Amino acid sequence: MAFGIGQWEKELHDQLPMLDGSPQKRAEELDWKEAVVPCQSSCRGMLDLSDEVLVLILRLLDPISLLNTGRTCRALFRVCSCSSLWTRHCQKFFGFAFSSATSSITPKDAFRLLHMWKNLYRTLPCNRSLQEKLFTELPLGKYWIQWLVLEEIVPLPSVKLPDYDIEQLWGIKKEALEETHKEEPEETSTDCIFKYDWRELYNLTITHHGGFGNVLQYVLNQQMDNDHGELEGMYRLYYQFRFQWQFSYWLFKQPKPVDRQLRTIYLQWKKYNKRKISSWGTAFCDVKYLVSLHHITSDYWKGKLAKGDENIGIQTVENYFSMCKSLMAWILGRDWGRLKCRKVYHDTLDGVYRVLKKEMHTTLIDHEHFWQVAKIQMARVCKLEETAVNYVNWKMIDSVPYYRLYMVSGNSVYLDHIKGFLQRKRLINNWICQEENAWVRLLLPEELYQLLEFDTKICEGNLHGDTLSAHLSRIIWLYLHSGQQLYMEAVKGFVLECAQASLGYYTSVTLGFYTQFVHLN
Repeated sequence: MAFGIGQWEKELHDQLPMLDGSPQKRAEELDWKEAVVPCQSSCRGMLDLSDEVLVLILRLLDPISLLNTGRTCRALFRVCSCSSLWTRHCQKFFGFAFSSATSSITPKDAFRLLHMWKNLYRTLPCNRSLQEKLFTELPLGKYWIQWLVLEEIVPLPSVKLPDYDIEQLWGIKKEALEETHKEEPEETSTDCIFKYDWRELYNLTITHHGGFGNVLQYVLNQQMDNDHGELEGMYRLYYQFRFQWQFSYWLFKQPKPVDRQLRTIYLQWKKYNKRKISSWGTAFCDVKYLVSLHHITSDYWKGKLAKGDENIGIQTVENYFSMCKSLMAWILGRDWGRLKCRKVYHDTLDGVYRVLKKEMHTTLIDHEHFWQVAKIQMARVCKLEETAVNYVNWKMIDSVPYYRLYMVSGNSVYLDHIKGFLQRKRLINNWICQEENAWVRLLLPEELYQLLEFDTKICEGNLHGDTLSAHLSRIIWLYLHSGQQLYMEAVKGFVLECAQASLGYYTSVTLGFYTQFVHLN
């Protein structure tokens, strides 16, 4: 066979960065540890179970988990290579009952090859390396034609091959080929040339072999002695860039009317760099920048959606923007100002992402589910806007933890906290604006005075550091969120202390200038 016993383990090596070193070396290290542990403890472990029991346990694992388990030590590698385990996975994922009697390849290696080919061919629309291999390198090599035998739909011209090549690749005897598909041979050739559409040849192959499972068995037997290095290299490339390829294809390869609509929805009410957006869909487009404009696209790009399944993940992304389209249409149908429309839209989407984040990371979310959550979040945003009374207050409270807590839970107690927050913000502003504090306003540094104004938003990022503004921000933050009067007194004391320090500084500077002036005269 062209591939060794350990090459299947190398297929998903990129998925296992925590396992450094070769499988053999790591197995030797673990075997040494296994030899030491029994000397230190009388406890019995998993490896004390019989092979039959271990196989029953390992039947519960998916292929990748089974592969990971087999990489831990030699004993588990042997059990995890059990043919019965991989025969079940061949049946489940590829729909054929593997027969060792008619096949000279192991079920584990059969699964490996089919897994690589099926995943690669599924990404053909966005996989440039595979496109170049199938569409530009003509005539197409027999190795790749052999894999295409398994596909009903192949975007290539009709097959035009001699009868013996068709018999070798598809396993169809010359007698089964229809004379109507026979081509006129060239003058210098004695070969019988047949021309078939790929779909016709696929159906003829299924009929001739008696089912798709038998076709799979035939192709695997034919591929057994071939070198699969190029297929493995393409699979590694696919695994590394599958999310980037899939997302770029989805974003830029839509039909023109859909593409314009998607671009409008994608950028709706977003603050973006016009220079970077101007190259939308071109080879110079900064796709990574476009990804950063939405939380959900960032998660997909990092492989976080749908447990890392790029196909289910992109469906979730598509359903999300379908919901955005419905949401945008609903908002634009209201008699609202531009600022309110924009804020309701942004806050609703933030709420939808926050509520469904964990669910999106594990499963597919359909349009209806997105839309139901969006309607709830939009109603809560409107309630928060009503609580804030005006747009200035509304913008101020969106960074308050109570704002996010209400969006997630809908508990009205957080609305009371927000009202108290605004009242305390007003108390601070009223105190600094009192007539008796006019001298404080004149002497206080500008960056400190701004923190006392009502419409100044104090974010969590402003609370860190050793500067005077950071110190005052922390005291104000504590007062605004706790309502305890001692923090209000601390704010007043700190502000007066800063104003007095400024007064002392200006007095000393003025006295210095006066002394110098008297000395000169």
